Amino acid sequence: MKTIECIVSGKVQGVCFRAWTADQAKNLDVKGWVRNLEDGKVEVLAQGEEDALKEFKKRLLIGPPMSRVIDVQCKEIEYDKVYPEFEIRR
Repeated sequence: MKTIECIVSGKVQGVCFRAWTADQAKNLDVKGWVRNLEDGKVEVLAQGEEDALKEFKKRLLIGPPMSRVIDVQCKEIEYDKVYPEFEIRR
């Protein structure tokens, strides 16, 4: 299982981006969390199989209908904790 950390920028707050991201993660059996950042970006930590994470990143680039994603920066990280589900953080 791999872990990636992504920062999504653009119009991604106030457009149901976190709920949409959680739905996409659940559909792909990706675990982890999503949260808003103070600078208007969204941070995502995702764990799963490589193919699922690749598809997840593609979906983050699209975003929900009301969003306008400008950029998604993801990197693979070493992470000790394994999440049992995908959660929305405040």
